[in-house]
Parts: sequence; C-alpha cells; structure tokens
Amino acid sequence: MKKYLLLLAMMLASASAMMAQDVFDLDDEDEEEEEEIEMTEDEVMVTDQEGNEEIIDFPEAMTYDLDSLMNLYMSKTYLSEDADCRTTEENPTFDRDVYLERLKRMPTIMEMPYNDVVQKFLDRYSGRLRHSVSYMLGACNFYMPIFEEALEAYGLPLELKYLPVIESALNPKAVSRVGATGLWQFMLTTGKQYGLEVNSLVDERRDPVKASYAAAHYLSDLYKVFGDWSLVIASYNCGPGNINKAIHRAGGVKDYWQIYPYLPRETRGYVPAFIAANYIMTYYSAHNICPLRTRLPLKTDTVVVSRNVHLQQVAAVLGIDIDMLRTLNPEYRRDVVPGLTKPSAIKLAINDVTRFIDNQDSIYNYNASELLSKRDEVAVPDDQPTFTTYKKAKKGRKATVRKGRKAKTTKATARKSRKASTKTWKAAAKAKAKPKAKAKAKAKPKAKAKSRSRKRK
Repeated sequence: MKKYLLLLAMMLASASAMMAQDVFDLDDEDEEEEEEIEMTEDEVMVTDQEGNEEIIDFPEAMTYDLDSLMNLYMSKTYLSEDADCRTTEENPTFDRDVYLERLKRMPTIMEMPYNDVVQKFLDRYSGRLRHSVSYMLGACNFYMPIFEEALEAYGLPLELKYLPVIESALNPKAVSRVGATGLWQFMLTTGKQYGLEVNSLVDERRDPVKASYAAAHYLSDLYKVFGDWSLVIASYNCGPGNINKAIHRAGGVKDYWQIYPYLPRETRGYVPAFIAANYIMTYYSAHNICPLRTRLPLKTDTVVVSRNVHLQQVAAVLGIDIDMLRTLNPEYRRDVVPGLTKPSAIKLAINDVTRFIDNQDSIYNYNASELLSKRDEVAVPDDQPTFTTYKKAKKGRKATVRKGRKAKTTKATARKSRKASTKTWKAAAKAKAKPKAKAKAKAKPKAKAKSRSRKRK
C-alpha cells in the first residue's frame, strides 16, 4: 500500500512539474503576444540576419491620416479621384527577385538595395498607405518641379526629391512632434542656419521654394562630410552627431547598413523608407495605385510691399478666397505680411497682381485699425497725479513729484521734503515729551518728602 502511495505521489509531483513547465512556456508565449499587442501601428517588427527580432519606428509622415491631407486647400480644390483609374484595395504580391530587379532598373545615383527591412516599408506603402500614395502622386504635380529645380541648382541626385514624401507626406503645413516644420521638416536652428527666417509673424520653413533651396544646400553640406548618400539621408533625420557616434561604435566603417544597429529606432527605418518611397512612386501602377487627378492652379507672380499688410485686406478688396491666399503664402504664420520690417513678397495669381497694384491704397486702408491693431504710440493718462514716496526711495535716487504732465525731479525737492518731514517728526516728539516732563516734575517733591520723613524716624 505504501508503495502505491509513494508511486502516486511521484506521479503527482511529476505532473506538477510538467504543468509548471507548461505554465512557464505559456507565460513566455503570453509575453511575446503582449509585446506584439503593445506594438503600435507606428512600429514594425523586423528580423536581422542572425534571426533576432527588433522593433523600429515608421517615419512620422508614414503615420499621417489621409483625411487630414485631403483637407488641405490644394487637395480640396485641385485634386480629385480619376473616374477612369481608381485605386483599388487589391495589392498584388511579387517575389523578392521582382523587387530586386525593379530597384536595380531605377535610374538613380544613390544606392537602392533590397532586404527584408526595405520589404516591410514597401508593404506599408503598397498596403495600408496606398490611398496616401495616390494623394502624394497627385500632389507631386505641385511640388516636384520646385524640388527638382533646387536639387539641380546644387548638383544633387534628383531622387532626393522623394525625401519630403517620408518627411511630411507632401504636406506643407506639417509640424512634427518635436517641432520640425514644412515640406522638408526643418528644425528651428537648422532652418535659421540655412537662411530661413523664423519669427512670430514669418516661418519660411513652410515656404516650398525657400525651404527646398535650403534643404538642397544642407544636403550638399552633409555629403561633403560623409561622402555617402545613405549616410546623408540618415543624418538628415537624426543629425550628423548621431551618425558620427554610430560610425565610431561600428569601428569607423562608413556604411549605413553596418552602423544600422547603433542608430536611433526611427533612423533605422529612415533609409529603408526612402528606398520604398522611390520604389512606390515609380512602380505604383504595378500595385494598382492610381494618382489623384490634378487640376493645376493658375500661374502665380509676386508683389513686394514695404508696409504691413493683412491677408484679409488683400482677400476682401480683390475678392480672393482667403484659403487660397494662405496656401500661396504659407510662410505668414498669422496672416500678417511684415513689409514694414523689410520688403516682403506676396504671391498672387498672375491676374491678381495688376489688380493689387491698382488698388493698393484701398487694400492698405481696408479695416486697418482692426486687422493691424498694434498701436504705434500710446498716451500716458494725466488725469490723476502720481507721486513717489521718499521713504521707499533708495539713496542716490532722485525724488519725483508729478502734477499732471509737469514733473519736477530735483535733488532740492528731495532735500525740502526731508527737512519738512524732519520738522514734523521733531514737533510730534516734543508734543509727546511735554506731558511726561510735567508728570516727572510733580512726582519729584513727593519722593523727597517721603525720604525726609524716613530719615527723621
């Protein structure tokens, strides 16, 4: 009987151990599942050559909502779905050799290699972001000529024109969570370093033309430092300092894919996203993506003003849509053109330029007191006189007596005031001292009498 009980106990112990192992394994699986659940839509899991999994971030522009992009004035006014070619939800898949061959055929100076990380970003653009790609293909008609002209001016590879695709999704009003602004997502210090004016009224990081030339200049300088375009793109994202640290940690090798493990999470996905953007903007039709149909806006010209002007003044007098005017002049943060600070340009449709010149007096005068409400001069009210008390005044300061608009500030006035206050204080002190003196005088004879009587006894 004891044998059976011992055997049963061993079996139970063994079963308990097995159950504990199962629970442990299950916990491990739960942890993995929890990790997957905790991953946001802005992150992607990739596997390196050694089979290790890691999470990297999508660039912020790959997380933008299409609805927000379609609410932009240019999108609402000049972009629409093509009735003959509509983007479907069907996304064909291809073998890796197909992607390799397509990337190889692209006419680029920059290296466009293929790997599993690049594939993750290709899947993102061709899958979840396919309608955003449709929008960006339509918006290219507005912005690509500007980008290409700036890049050409600095002799840079034209494939860099797709950098704003992953920077801002071609949204000129984009502002990142760290404050980078505009199509090229300039930080404040970098923008100012490359000649972009930023103050309370003006932010030239939002100007497509000026920001494009500043970006081309910056990219040109980065290439002089690193001599490798993949490192240039990576440093555009995280800064040259982080790239130099990663190069140092990787033993001095200047290769993006070699320093990849030492880069910030978002930068690890930045070059793959750039490769994927070039691919999808070239081979969109192979993935059943159609560009939005574009109706290009009217040709534009500029007028230069040397007085402060509010865009509402221009819109009201010339009968222009204020949203269109803001879109043409995105650098004016509060709709005020500070021509008084320095001559400033207003971009208008070419037909409106002559109308502005003919009606400029009416524009300057229209509702100016309300729209340009900053006062040039303010009168100080003199209904109530103001005084400075001398007790609070520090030594060396001049006393001030103000009566209406006339104010006397002299040392003599201060002396007179001090003398007057001294006399008043002495008089008050004498008045208090008199009763005390009389009381003492009456009290002295009594005290002497008492003392004499004591002596007699």
